[in-house]
Amino acid sequence: MTSFISSPERTVDACQNRLARIDALLADASHHIEFNGHLTNHNKHAVVALAGLNASAERIEAYYRQYAHETTYGFGLEPKRPSRVAVTQANCLSLRGQRTSFSSLCEFFDAAIARDGLDAVLARWMPELLPGWAGAFTHATIHLGWGLDYGHPRMITEGLAYMVFSWVSCHPQRQHDSERVAGANAIESLIAVVKMLEQDPAAFQAWAAQIQRGDIAPEKAQCHPELKRSGLQYRVAMALAQGHPLMDATPGWLLNASLDDVWLGLHYCAAIIYLARPGDFVNLHLITSLHAMEEIASRLPMAQRRSVARCFWQGMLGILFSSGDVPDSATLANLHARWRAAVDNADAPAVRAHWEETIQAAIAEAEEHNPKLVYVAQKLWRRTGYRSVYRAAASFFTTTPALPPSFDEMDADSGI
Repeated sequence: MTSFISSPERTVDACQNRLARIDALLADASHHIEFNGHLTNHNKHAVVALAGLNASAERIEAYYRQYAHETTYGFGLEPKRPSRVAVTQANCLSLRGQRTSFSSLCEFFDAAIARDGLDAVLARWMPELLPGWAGAFTHATIHLGWGLDYGHPRMITEGLAYMVFSWVSCHPQRQHDSERVAGANAIESLIAVVKMLEQDPAAFQAWAAQIQRGDIAPEKAQCHPELKRSGLQYRVAMALAQGHPLMDATPGWLLNASLDDVWLGLHYCAAIIYLARPGDFVNLHLITSLHAMEEIASRLPMAQRRSVARCFWQGMLGILFSSGDVPDSATLANLHARWRAAVDNADAPAVRAHWEETIQAAIAEAEEHNPKLVYVAQKLWRRTGYRSVYRAAASFFTTTPALPPSFDEMDADSGI
């Protein structure tokens, strides 16, 4: 007798096959978390984004293979490395920022999750690790948060390990409640902060130049030697270590607004920052790391969640300040005026066509930051009742930046 498989059954089988193929990629433990010193292995970030954009399993697998062979920087991924240190409960925190023993850190957190459960592990370790969320230029946080978004255990374990490995503190102990930073929400406070910087631009430029030279107190300037050849990561580390009165001031809405309003305000602010410099590689990371931070916060006990948003605000300002080239207040205010009330008609053919074109372009991209941008922006567009600002942000793709001349210097540490 001939047997027939119905169309719904074929659809289920195809879906299960796709999920299994994606799961196998996210479970892959054959590569180190970084390559060529301190460049982050983004391969699994791309898998989550492409899966979220409904790319085919064939496309996702092809991307994964190509990225492992040769990233957009021109280097291939590196194989898994042996660990120098056997990580234990007693020594784990001493390894923060030491860029060592990633494999052993994965084993440590894998065992902890198996023993205590994921929520307990997050509640135990996130207060210690989230102050370092900007380490590895936010990519450790992205690895964890996006792993939580997809729900993949290996990626979650790697994210926890990477947060220890690359930790660079934003120094939340310096945070203080302040009425100096006005504004009812994130974008209003950012505009207020930038206006204060603009009142004495020479002082701010002197601060930024000092940061870029690493010319701060030696006890503050300590960071892993590898970062000194990195350019961006070193500047961010120095900015966070030095601090700034406006960076460390906590505006009232961060303390008093509902957490949902806080997160939505931060997402909108990050989108406006990106539109102030469309396609800016650095500012794009504020969008994708903020998504990760909210995903992490949502898994923590309620008493811990607000501190995650506070760390993001402090670290975001550190990232923006570190270059000495913050978008000017007039540009931010004009963009806010343009986009704050703009809402799309989700059923309009032009809107649907715009998203379809943007998504297909993102799926075809070799630069993985772009599908990540589109994935987050579309989620926010839907979540906020189709606010146009997120569709606009998704339209501006970034390019892989050139590595600084310092990158050609001898690798200071093998990072095992």
